[in-house]
Amino acid sequence: MADSRQAGANRPIPPRMTAVLLTGHGGPDVLELREDVPTPEPGPGEVLIEVGAAGVNNTDINTRIGWYSKKVGAATGAGRAGGFDEIDPDDATWTGRPMTFPRIQGADCCGRIVAVGGGVDAGRVGERVIVRTMLRSYAGGGPYECWTFGSECDGAFAQFARAPAAETFRVRCDWTDAELASIPCSWSTAENMLHRAAAGAERVLVTGASGGVGSAAVQLARRRGAHVIAVAAQAKAGEIRGIGAHRVIDRDADLLTELGPDSVDVVIDLVAGKAWPALLDLLRRGGRYACAGAIAGPVVALDLRTLYLKDLSFFGCTFQEDIVFENLVRYIERGEIRPVVSGVFPLARIAEVQDMFLSKGFVGKLVLEPPPS
Repeated sequence: MADSRQAGANRPIPPRMTAVLLTGHGGPDVLELREDVPTPEPGPGEVLIEVGAAGVNNTDINTRIGWYSKKVGAATGAGRAGGFDEIDPDDATWTGRPMTFPRIQGADCCGRIVAVGGGVDAGRVGERVIVRTMLRSYAGGGPYECWTFGSECDGAFAQFARAPAAETFRVRCDWTDAELASIPCSWSTAENMLHRAAAGAERVLVTGASGGVGSAAVQLARRRGAHVIAVAAQAKAGEIRGIGAHRVIDRDADLLTELGPDSVDVVIDLVAGKAWPALLDLLRRGGRYACAGAIAGPVVALDLRTLYLKDLSFFGCTFQEDIVFENLVRYIERGEIRPVVSGVFPLARIAEVQDMFLSKGFVGKLVLEPPPS
C-alpha cells in the first residue's frame, strides 16, 4: 500500500524541529531528543526533506559507542550499555577523524522535498526521495572520497534533513516510507559488496544473513543468479529462505564440516570474529572475499599462505561508485527487490530501538519515524 503521508509543500516550514542530537561517544545517554533544534535551510545545490522515516544501522551505533577506534578490538555488542571506555576520540569514526558534536545521525532517509536551494529545479518540491548514504558531493567527488549521511553531516533522525540535490533520488513505487527508508545504507552496502566482488551465477556465502545488510545481500545475490548460502541463527532460517537463500547454516555450526573446503566462489562477510579463518578455507582457488562489517570482532587471524597460495582476492567495501545506488533505485522501480521491515517505532524511542537492534532478535530492518511537523 502506498504511503499516504503528504509533505506540506504549501505550508510554512517551522523554524524549529524535533531531532535527536548525538552529544558525544558513549551509551544511550548521549542521545538527546530535542524539540528546539533549528530547522536546516538548503544551500546552493541542496534540497530540504521532510523526513518520513529513517532506518537504524550499525554505522550510527558504531559511531556513537566509539567502536571504529583502533583501540577497540571487541564485538560491537560489547559496547551496547555504555560505549567503550578505551576509545581514542581522534579516530572513533569510520573516517578515522574526530567527530563533530552535536550531530544529528541517521544514515537512512526517506521523505519528501519541501524546499530547494539555489540552482535546484523548484519542480522537485513534492518528490518522494531517498538519499544516497555515501555522499560524494561534499567530499569533492574524488576516488574513494565520501561522507556518510548522518556522520560528516547531519542526517535523518529529525523532522527535516538537508541533502545534496544530485544525491537525492526520486523513487516511484508503492512502498511505504518505512520500506524505502530501509534501503539507502544497508542495501547499498550489500550491492556494493556484490558489485566489487563481481558476483554472478555462482556459489555465494553470506554471513550475518538476518541483518539489514545480510538480508539485502541474500536478495541481491539471488537477483544476480547466485546459489545463496546464508549463515544465521537457525531460528531465523525459514524467513531467510523465504527471501531467497537456497540453504541456511546455523551461525554456530562448523562451516568447513557443513560445506567442505574450496566450496564457494564468493564470501560476503559482515561478521568476522574468531571464526573468520574458516571463510578463506571455504573459498575455491581464485575466490573473492568482500567485507563491510565485523560485528563479531574486527581483529582476525590471517595466514597469508592461504591468501596467496589460493590466489584469493580481498575487497574492503566502503566507497561506492555512483552506479551502485542508481541501480538500487532501478531495482525498486522494476519491482525486483523488497525489503524486510521488522518494526517501525517513534523517533523518541531511539535508544530502546538501538538496543533492540544490537540484540539481533529479528530479520531485516528496524525503522524510526519522526513526529509530524
